[in-house]
This record gives sequence, C-alpha cells and structure tokens, in this order.
Amino acid sequence: MAKHKLERFAEMEHFPNVLQPLFDEVFQHEHPIKGRWRTDFFKNNHPIVTEFGCGKGEYTVGLASKFPQKNFLGVDIKGARIWRGAKTALEQNINNAGFLRTRIEFSCSVFAENELDEIWVTFPDPQPKKANKRLTSAFFLNIYQKYLKPDGLVHLKTDNSDLYRYTLSVIQHNSLPVICSTNDLYASGFAEETFFIKTYYEKKFLERD
Repeated sequence: MAKHKLERFAEMEHFPNVLQPLFDEVFQHEHPIKGRWRTDFFKNNHPIVTEFGCGKGEYTVGLASKFPQKNFLGVDIKGARIWRGAKTALEQNINNAGFLRTRIEFSCSVFAENELDEIWVTFPDPQPKKANKRLTSAFFLNIYQKYLKPDGLVHLKTDNSDLYRYTLSVIQHNSLPVICSTNDLYASGFAEETFFIKTYYEKKFLERD
C-alpha cells in the first residue's frame, strides 16, 4: 500500500465526521449508532440524506453546502475515497456532512427503521455481468425500504443508459412509484438544483460528448 494512503488512513481515524465500523461490528450484529445518527453523530434532529457509493464525496459535500438544514452522510467502502470528502468538509466547515465506511450490504446494521429521509445513488458501477450487485437491483431496493421513511425518496443519477433502463424495469416489476425520470437530465428542464452538482467523473463524461 502506498505510503500516502497509510498516512491518510491514520489521519482519518481522528476525523470527527467519519465512522469506520469494524467488520465484526456490522456483520450479523447491530452497531450502537443504529437509530442514533441524529443524536450521537450529527447532534441535531434534521432529516438524514445518504449517498451510497459516494466515492470522494463530491455529491455529499455539495448537497450539504446547499442544504444546511439537512444532514448528509456519504457511504463507501473505499477509505482513500472517503478521506477526500471528509477532509474537504472539515476544511470548508461543512458540519452537516459525514461519512460512513462500510459495505452497503451491511447497512441494516447501522440504520434503524424510518431513520433515513432520502437516498442518493450517484454514478454507481453498472455491474454489466452481475445484476444482483447493482445498487438499484431488487436486492438493494429491499434493503433501502427497511430504513427509509414511508414517504422517503431514492434518487438515481447515472451516465449508463443500460443501468437507467434496467432500473426502470426493476421499479416497474416491483410496482414502485416513479416521481420523475429523464434520459437527458440537462435538457429536461428540471429546476431541482440537487441534480446539477457535477462530480469529477461526470464532468469528464460530459466533456467527451
């Protein structure tokens, strides 16, 4: 492992906006933070919005800076990526942005029923050969329903047309409601400012077009 990665991992151990549960704490066990994100982590009673597969946290930090009356939690298993988002949030004094390092498969061990208000899935791996690993598969949608509020929202932003069509088919097959969808976001006329945060990789993708 590169030296700078080890240094970042060591630094992140002391970040107040990062939680890194051990494997044994979330595999077939409930973590003490479950049901206590507002009181123990964010220390307020604001709505909680998660970003699954947050990468470097650009969307999490971007949303948190735009909506200070909501809590935003980026979730990813890659520590080096989370370090960047957490570091940026601390540098910019964005206190409503936090990060959780864990596998999304174990998220029921850290989130209680009705604990989340919204979920963002931004530019997930389309997993072309493993449909069950897609973050919009029925497997994961069933997980999200366990801790998302009854009127909660799941947002998907993707640059992969196959994943977009797949997700619509999964939603239809499971009789889930769709509030809005488009296959050309920036020409759609949607005024919602949350959609217009662009990650590094999205910018690169748009430049190719």
